[in-house]
Amino acid sequence: MIRVENLHKHFGGFHAVDGASLEIAPGSITGLIGPNGAGKTTLFNVIAGVLKPTSGHVFMGDENITGLPPHELFHKGVLRTFQIAHEFSTMSCRENLMMVPGDQSGERLWNTWVGRKRIANEERALRAKADEVLEFLTIEHLADHKAGQVSGGQKKLLELGRTMMVDAKIVFLDEVGAGVNRTLLNTIGDAILRLNTERGYTFVVIEHDMDFIGRICDPVICMAEGKKLAEGTLDEIKANEQVIEAYLGTGLKNKAAAG
Repeated sequence: MIRVENLHKHFGGFHAVDGASLEIAPGSITGLIGPNGAGKTTLFNVIAGVLKPTSGHVFMGDENITGLPPHELFHKGVLRTFQIAHEFSTMSCRENLMMVPGDQSGERLWNTWVGRKRIANEERALRAKADEVLEFLTIEHLADHKAGQVSGGQKKLLELGRTMMVDAKIVFLDEVGAGVNRTLLNTIGDAILRLNTERGYTFVVIEHDMDFIGRICDPVICMAEGKKLAEGTLDEIKANEQVIEAYLGTGLKNKAAAG
């Protein structure tokens, strides 16, 4: 579904992404791991159009989507979430979801005068879909709560819900477990697995919680120093000498071997 070819993103002399090449298979839940500074989030930002690449290419199927802005990728079904949830804090959880679909009739001033019936019909349909999404995510009891007042884990679920309000094809999840308690993290994992199996979503997940990665992700890609270091099952990744060195350092690895 997504193919990255020799991608580079430089910030002055710092090469955050340094020749990364990888493929994301349709229908997969791919884990993306690596030490801090490996380039994972920058890679996400380049694929999702938040940053322009210095060089290299990103393909979605056979289409070159390199450098397309986020709003164009959104309409192609490429969505991403962020480490810190971006909710409309003074709006309800339901209203946050209803805001997502683009090209709504109510966005045009002319329609507020002559298209009120169409606007009302659209809003009823959006409300029904938002309530369905909230129920799917088991947070229907938060429908009328202000989004800024729910917990961090519930905000992450709400971000996942936003992807369900449009025709998402691939979703990039950036540290979905950050600051989330174990119970809610399990709920998020359940939702990801259901969206994958029941609705055909493809996911790429950056996460430091290896239990979470091991539960939902196959394959797992490890990045280091801006490029792909290894790919395989989580057990294969954990046993990979290059991965161990990237996480622990040569000195620590040799010390452990000597011990």
